[in-house]
Amino acid sequence: MYRVIGSDGKVYGPVGIDVISRWAAENRLNAFTLVQKEGTTEWKPLYLYPELLSVLEAQVSPPYPDRTSQPRGAELKIIAGICGIFLGWSGLHKFILGYTRAGLIMLLSSILTCFLGGWIMWLIGFVEGVLYLTMSDDEFVHKYIQHRREWF
Repeated sequence: MYRVIGSDGKVYGPVGIDVISRWAAENRLNAFTLVQKEGTTEWKPLYLYPELLSVLEAQVSPPYPDRTSQPRGAELKIIAGICGIFLGWSGLHKFILGYTRAGLIMLLSSILTCFLGGWIMWLIGFVEGVLYLTMSDDEFVHKYIQHRREWF
């Protein structure tokens, strides 16, 4: 039999392993909950009692967001950035991000001016490509995917 100090600071028990197991399944205690074995005066964390470790397996852990994944749309950042730097005159990076109108403006400005305007479009694409690649995934998604910012 064991006594348990709850998260409210109250002492519960004496209780058996079956009750402790149920409390663990209900997330009412964890490995660091203080427990006193009957017949002793020492309070120790639950994980220090080998006979109680199995009850922690029944504990349901809360779902935490996966912080290793990228925000939706971040996968476009690198390809759009590289295309902006090397093929900025064509507006390809705009088409990749779904900005058809901006992409057509860049492409037609380059072609219809016999590529004299292409230098200006390439410079714009270069700057945008560098901006895409140097900002964080979250910032890129916020600006160019969620808020649909077409230029710079």
